[in-house]
Amino acid sequence: MKLQIAWIGKTKEPAIRDLTEEYLKRIGRYLSAESHEVASEAALLELTQEKAGRTRPVLVLLDSRGRQFTSEEFAELLRDQQDRGTQNLFFAVGPADGFSDKARASADLTLSFGKMTLAHELARIVLLEQVYRAFTILKGHPYHTGH
Repeated sequence: MKLQIAWIGKTKEPAIRDLTEEYLKRIGRYLSAESHEVASEAALLELTQEKAGRTRPVLVLLDSRGRQFTSEEFAELLRDQQDRGTQNLFFAVGPADGFSDKARASADLTLSFGKMTLAHELARIVLLEQVYRAFTILKGHPYHTGH
């Protein structure tokens, strides 16, 4: 499985860029991961179609109206996608004003980090950390138990 992390809009803060690269490097210990900075929601949806292989990409959108998971449940979601043979698992962080109804309708899952609103760049970092945490849970690495 290849992990695809996409976000809409330019990364403005160097610290966000650095953290993004750090977590992508950590995630890379467990599976192949790519990041994509796209200009619009339409470009994001087009990118998911371009990445189609023998299986359709699975698209997960971050949205406050989505489903909430514990870290362990999220790890099981990732394990399930691997077990299903998903080639490309896309996580997408939208623009500051959120995703359109069309994008939400095309998603396989909408994921929420809770009822609080996060800046979209911060949401990306939280997502990357949780993906990394999920793989440490699956592999029995002590990162998760050290809170």
